[in-house]
Amino acid sequence: MHTAELALSLLLVVIIVVSLLSNVLVLICFLYNAEIRKQVPGLFILNLTFCNLLLSASSMPLTLFGVLSNAHPGGHIFCQVVGFLDTFLTTNSMLSMAALSIDRWVAVVFPLSYHSRIRHRDAVLALAYTWVHSLSFSVVAACLSWVGYHQLYASCTLCNGRAVNAKTQFAIYTMVLHSLTFLLVSVVLCVTYMKVLKVARFHCKRIDVITMQTLVLLVDIHP
Repeated sequence: MHTAELALSLLLVVIIVVSLLSNVLVLICFLYNAEIRKQVPGLFILNLTFCNLLLSASSMPLTLFGVLSNAHPGGHIFCQVVGFLDTFLTTNSMLSMAALSIDRWVAVVFPLSYHSRIRHRDAVLALAYTWVHSLSFSVVAACLSWVGYHQLYASCTLCNGRAVNAKTQFAIYTMVLHSLTFLLVSVVLCVTYMKVLKVARFHCKRIDVITMQTLVLLVDIHP
C-alpha cells in the first residue's frame, strides 16, 4: 500500500468514527429532549441525522474497503443497491441542510412572525419534496444502469462508463442533478447565512451602542 492510500484510509477511518459519534449524539439529544422534538427544525435535523448515519454505516466503510483492496465487495446487484443508496442519501441530506438553513433564516430575520410562517405542515411538505427529489434521480440512475464501481472514487456511484450508449442522456442527467441539488443547495446556504450574518452584525452594533450609552450613564451618575 502506498503512503497516499494509507493516509487516505486513516482519514476515512477518522471521518467514519467522527460522523457516527456526532450523529448518534444528535439522535440521543433528539430522543431525550422533548423541546427539540416540538420544534419545526427538529424534523429536518432528524432526517439529516438518519441520512448521515446510513451513509456512515454503508457507503463510507465500503469506500474504505475499496481504497484498501482496489475492488468492491459484492456483485453487480449489490453495487447497484449501494450506488442507489449513495445517490439517494447524499441528495437527501444536502436538501435537508438547505431546508434547515431556510428555516433558520426565517427564524432570525422574521422572529415575530416565524411561527406563522413556518409550521409543521410546511416542514412535512419540504421533507416530502426532498424524498421525491432524491428518489427520482436515484431511481432513474438505477433503472438505466448508470450506477457502477468507479475506480477514482473507490465506491459504487454514478459512473459514465456504464452509459456507453447514452453519453448525451447521462451528461444531461448529471448536469440537471448537480444543478438542482449541489448548486441549488450551495446558493441557498450562501444566501440564507449571509442574511443571518447581516442581521447578527446589525444587532451587535445595537448592543455596542446600548452598552456605551449605559457606561456613559453610569459615569455621569457616579458623583
